[in-house]
Amino acid sequence: MKIIVLAGGLSPERDVSLSSGALISNALIEKGHDVMLLDLYLGINNKHIEPAYINLKSNKTFSYLVPPEEPDLDAIKASVNNRGSLIGDGIIDLCKEADVVFLALHGSIGENGKLQAVLDINGIKYTGTGYVGSLLAMDKDLSKKLILSNNILTPHWKYVDLQTDTDFDDINYPCVVKPCSCGSSVGVTMVETPSELNSAIEFAKKYENSVIIEEKIVGREFSVGILNGEALPVIEIKPLIGFYDYKNKYQKGLTGEICPANISNEIRYLLQNSAVKVHNLLRLGFYSRIDFILDQSNNAYCLEANTLPGMTPTSLLPQEALANDITYSDLCEKIAFAI
Repeated sequence: MKIIVLAGGLSPERDVSLSSGALISNALIEKGHDVMLLDLYLGINNKHIEPAYINLKSNKTFSYLVPPEEPDLDAIKASVNNRGSLIGDGIIDLCKEADVVFLALHGSIGENGKLQAVLDINGIKYTGTGYVGSLLAMDKDLSKKLILSNNILTPHWKYVDLQTDTDFDDINYPCVVKPCSCGSSVGVTMVETPSELNSAIEFAKKYENSVIIEEKIVGREFSVGILNGEALPVIEIKPLIGFYDYKNKYQKGLTGEICPANISNEIRYLLQNSAVKVHNLLRLGFYSRIDFILDQSNNAYCLEANTLPGMTPTSLLPQEALANDITYSDLCEKIAFAI
């Protein structure tokens, strides 16, 4: 097949996406496909990714390591003269010619449903979740409302529009402040006391004006991948220092990951069953990843759903798939064929 892998984009998770896109491209080339890796934002007129199909005969592979810090999006915009469009030159036309577009994007336009809607309008086949499920999962306030209304636990929260809301007197501590529609723990702060709240809100505001202030649940952190409607083995996440933030997610050796997790069959069933329920109620696609906190009383709180889970060297979904004897390249091909 001719497969375009879309990565990058203008998102705080841009570097994570470029790492995912490089590995996905290599895996699909290994499987014998013709692959073109493109940056959604920079388009075909950039110097970093050349618009040509690569296959086994090309004897070429891609690589991209995620830096410890988030990218400078202003500098990236300046490099293309602050162009207004989030989709680079030539991207849609090239995608129309491919058999399938593999979405290796994270955050922003890649996961909020806007790109999926554009691809639908243009009759382009793509991987992952459609525009409705992408919108529902990306907006943490909407997804948590749906999750709670379906009798699945999620931490209590307050939705805040920072352009109009100024009353934070009803906040309980400790809490977690996070942008409403970002992933990879971007803009997230653990707040222990009222004196820390304002700085946490200002930090989240760097990314968007819609914020949720969430009850902090203390416990063990788990994630459950979904593949073709089935739950994969549960993985436990144990950062060596602090919480599972951007740096701990993508810098090798900073987080311990145990898969399958060392939990009872009862807890395993609870997490996997809840993950499948969340996946279905949010109308997610062929694959996803659902994150949980398990408190000291073994109550499982759903944190969020990921429609395009990371596929970097430290990402969770590939580790869970491997625990089911699904190699990385097999996983990528399964996703590409599920259109």
